[in-house]
Amino acid sequence: MSKEEKIIQLPYSMTVRTLSTMLDTSAVQVIKILMANGVMASINQQIDFDTAAVVATELGFEPQLEQEEEAVEELGELPLWRRLIMDEDPKDLVVRPPVITILGHVDHGKTSLLDAIRQTDVAGGEAGGITQHIGAYQIVHDGRLITFLDTPGHAAFSSMRARGAQGADIVVLVVAADDGVQPQTREAANHAKAAQVPIVVALNKIDRPDANLDHVKTQLADIGLQPDEWEGDTFVMPVSARTKEGIEDLLQTILLVADNITIKANPKGKTLGTVVEAQLDRTTGPMATLLVQNGTLKVGDVLVAGEGTGRIKAMFDQRHNRVYKAGPSTPVVVMGLNALPSAGDLFEVVANDREGRNIVAERKAEREAKRSVKRVTLEELFKRFKSGEAKELRLILKADVQGSLEPIINELDKIGEQEKDLSIRVLHAETGNVTESDVMLAAASDAIVMGFAVGTDQGAERLAEVEGVSIRLYNIIYRLTEDVEKALHGLLEPEMVQKVIGRANVLALFKVSKGGTAAGCRIASGHVLRNARIRVLRNGEEIADSDILSIKREKEDVREVRENMECGITLRDFTDFEVGDVLEAYVLEKFGG
Repeated sequence: MSKEEKIIQLPYSMTVRTLSTMLDTSAVQVIKILMANGVMASINQQIDFDTAAVVATELGFEPQLEQEEEAVEELGELPLWRRLIMDEDPKDLVVRPPVITILGHVDHGKTSLLDAIRQTDVAGGEAGGITQHIGAYQIVHDGRLITFLDTPGHAAFSSMRARGAQGADIVVLVVAADDGVQPQTREAANHAKAAQVPIVVALNKIDRPDANLDHVKTQLADIGLQPDEWEGDTFVMPVSARTKEGIEDLLQTILLVADNITIKANPKGKTLGTVVEAQLDRTTGPMATLLVQNGTLKVGDVLVAGEGTGRIKAMFDQRHNRVYKAGPSTPVVVMGLNALPSAGDLFEVVANDREGRNIVAERKAEREAKRSVKRVTLEELFKRFKSGEAKELRLILKADVQGSLEPIINELDKIGEQEKDLSIRVLHAETGNVTESDVMLAAASDAIVMGFAVGTDQGAERLAEVEGVSIRLYNIIYRLTEDVEKALHGLLEPEMVQKVIGRANVLALFKVSKGGTAAGCRIASGHVLRNARIRVLRNGEEIADSDILSIKREKEDVREVRENMECGITLRDFTDFEVGDVLEAYVLEKFGG
């Protein structure tokens, strides 16, 4: 590459994620370079041009500051499905209905607003014709279709975006006129910006006597959402979900925004889209709500969705009527997959069953390979201390409240002062659950994530698995500090991880001679061993965890059953099986072993 080709225009400020995309490298690599230069930054943190220039230079680029008149708005992360549609011939693209997601702070009226919008759909009949929740629905306004993703929460939105499949064209950000901008408001806005999705603000609860519209608009401007009436580019629509005031204007604004952005697809092109949700039905098996984003989905098509594949046996619309095809922006429920996909998984139509099985097999192999990534555990770090490879224990700390962080850090400082050759360095300390940003920072710095009285975001768990990051959670402070002290002296018990080895579907129930119930199963994937433990999952939720008492095939006790084999399984501490339950077999393994 010539020097001229390596010149790169950088804006005055950008996130670490955006910089990594511009430099065509991983965010982890960018964070490592920043750390080597004394800058601690998470993946979503803003950095200025001078800081970004250091990274660009180390990677062989010649950075230049964008001229103000040529500056463009930070685009964030382009969803994968949009990139796939870019391969379509422009002349084949047609306008499709916009897809809307409603986000906002808890109790600001997201659900109430969705209900009010449903009731405007005169064509749909009673309350929009929605008698059951299916995760997505369409309404007709002014003769035009609008699709809503019924996932009113930024966590679900983020989960979908984390898989590269965020499906919304427009985000409606709900802000209560009496409560104003709150932490989740800012977070939801940041998620929408990162996914380069336009934002329309629904200023809800204007009927409240303590509503203060001007104050809230000032707060919105402070987080980068300048109201259009203040010469900004964000539509702020006053509404009341309770009285229905302003709902019509909000819908008109959504259509106006949709007309000013490119919302197109090729109904005759490659069929793909996003999984909105999925659940296991006792009688019909896996059922998935899909949002078609390109092409036309038809009964009989062979689908691949996540690690599930199969031929579509039946399709239903939002009113549970059978349909036989669905075009872009249309939500449908499908039958025929052999396994449950996850919300946010991309789906695509493939040529035949064999191709579908091959793709799923590759994905499973890739997942297993990622699970084998060697983690940096406390035990592994002790080995490095002993060999002289490492002199510093790096930690990412998360706690429920600030009042918990302070005593933890104080105790860790005391431990560090007692050590002559080793030191403890807290790279990042913050309140809240363990997030993807925490994991990314830990991956880049060979750090351990330790949490007190907090949980782990789903996306963070997946990322930790991929990046080989160890997350340890505690409910007692002295247990946390004790483990750190033990780790520094090589006394810590090995950290154990659960490794899933197989899954079985419960097809029938049988009474056993000693009382209780055995589960008649077919092994859906992997294998089940006699010495494994079993998690019983019902509708995706864990309801039991027990040792295996026996595995029988044709009345004979066996040690192992493999994929596609049938067997009877009894558990030591659980007998209340139901047809449709999923049995997940797992074993415990030592990290780093």
